[in-house]
Amino acid sequence: MRVVVMIQGSGADEDKIAPTQEMLAQMGEYNEQLVQAGIMLDGQGLQPTSRGARVVFRGGETSVVDGPFTESKEIVAGYWIWQVSSLEEAVEWARKCPSDPSAGLEEVLEIRPIFEAEDFGAEYTPEQREKDERLAEQIRAQHDA
Repeated sequence: MRVVVMIQGSGADEDKIAPTQEMLAQMGEYNEQLVQAGIMLDGQGLQPTSRGARVVFRGGETSVVDGPFTESKEIVAGYWIWQVSSLEEAVEWARKCPSDPSAGLEEVLEIRPIFEAEDFGAEYTPEQREKDERLAEQIRAQHDA
């Protein structure tokens, strides 16, 4: 099963938090372990919310909110996409993640399974599956070139 692991933080000014050289090295080692174990499919850190935007859909209307998102209690700071055999395996890997107690924030790893085609049952028609497979192939071709 594939899961997304969202790296969340709260309790500190995100623009003032910069990872230390030691923390970057520890995270690099952790990522290397994930890759060597065949777990990690993708993973990236995210820029502060001050450099982002939110597109909000409400009641048929669309609005754009520029960052920073100071009203948010938890900020997604990064993510991984993992291939694991179970949620329990993902939890075990997440427990090994390095953290920096001196950063002055609470860090949370939220693990959520990614929907796979079989999760949708009969609602996922053969036509839709074919279309999605074509799109996936097109994406691979665009980015492998």
